[in-house]
Amino acid sequence: MIERRYVDALIVGGGPAGLAAATGLWYSGIRDILIVEREKHLGGILRQCIHDGFGLTQLGVTLSGPEYAQRYIDDVERMEIPYITNATVLSVTPSRVVTVVSRDGLVEYEAKAVILTMGCRERTRGALAIPGERPTGVFTAGVAQAYINLYNRMPAREVIILGSGDIGMIMARRLTLEGAHVQGVFEVMPYAAGLPRNVEQCLNDYNIPLYLSRTATKIHGSDRVTGVTISEVDAHGKPIPGTEKEYACDTVILSVGLIPENELSLDAGVELDPHTRGAFVDEHYMTGVEGIFAAGNVLHVHDLVDYVSLEAERLAMSAAAYIKDGSLPACPLAVECGENVGHVIPQRVSGTSGFQLSLRVRRPLRSCTIKVTQDGREVFSHRMRKAIPAEMIRLEIPAAGLSASGDLMVEAMGQVEDGGDAGAAGSADCAPEGR
Repeated sequence: MIERRYVDALIVGGGPAGLAAATGLWYSGIRDILIVEREKHLGGILRQCIHDGFGLTQLGVTLSGPEYAQRYIDDVERMEIPYITNATVLSVTPSRVVTVVSRDGLVEYEAKAVILTMGCRERTRGALAIPGERPTGVFTAGVAQAYINLYNRMPAREVIILGSGDIGMIMARRLTLEGAHVQGVFEVMPYAAGLPRNVEQCLNDYNIPLYLSRTATKIHGSDRVTGVTISEVDAHGKPIPGTEKEYACDTVILSVGLIPENELSLDAGVELDPHTRGAFVDEHYMTGVEGIFAAGNVLHVHDLVDYVSLEAERLAMSAAAYIKDGSLPACPLAVECGENVGHVIPQRVSGTSGFQLSLRVRRPLRSCTIKVTQDGREVFSHRMRKAIPAEMIRLEIPAAGLSASGDLMVEAMGQVEDGGDAGAAGSADCAPEGR
């Protein structure tokens, strides 16, 4: 018979979101907490992110990833919050029963609140369906980062990077510093997918070219990668015949997007948003399943870890109130994406209290205005000099002006900015924080 234990709050994932949620619950008066982490150590992806730029928003200092994680790990240790590492969560049920296998054996935990903070995974070559053989030398950016930073192994010498995500650009710099030659970063969109700061500091400062509107159409090699064919793409992202160019290399690194780890969420009956691939949540960060909450990259992909921590701390206040009272105010009103808006968090609100709105625009915009309307009536407006898909926008929507009836619409209006093309594209207008 499987042993059953009872906790007030069980947190699935011990990365930045899980750690911030745990400390937030402790500060809110909840003491019966358990963190379950599948790796050997707490900290999540931050353990391999040895570059700096973390903590500027949250802590007011610039830290490396391990330093930022250690701040929260020290708090968890000081608060004596229990955690299990080297543990696998097999399932989460709608009734908040979490089955965990670890060195203690197989245990079922029945929780008053389950907090999902599993983070995300990288999109692989299989998701892109690039033609060619399957030789050694094709890595995702995170795997290449782990080889160098965690295992002291050099995975490449002559490199092509496909995709301009933040980790890919950071790895372009890291590989260059370690003696590899990065021939270029190739992005299918007409603008960089990562933060402007990383374009400037990781590519332009090291004379690494960024080629826009390009994609890989074939990988060459049988045992080891010998080259890759790059083609220009049209406005629909389709390769243009006759534009093929072959680059000789021994390594192809993919930085082509992140996918929230939501297999456990689906097991629990949580409905996912097709835009974010994370859960539908209300202003309390509770999913459609009573007592199950989600925050961090498992909810939607963030560009800054500081925002992950801040979001998880807000979730913790709501989860603590739910544990104490057994319920939270209903959120019957939908928040919908309007013109030029790719996704919004939360997707449901009460209309009776203020909330934090997170969103991304679909395309780069100049002289941008973010407008929130309810039944055609403007309830909030925010002007920005520019908005880009790489940067998440966070806005505090005040309760004043909101109504308890009528769905909300979020729109972004402005001048569409053409990303253009460049041999070494970048922007001197850097974001204030780095990944």
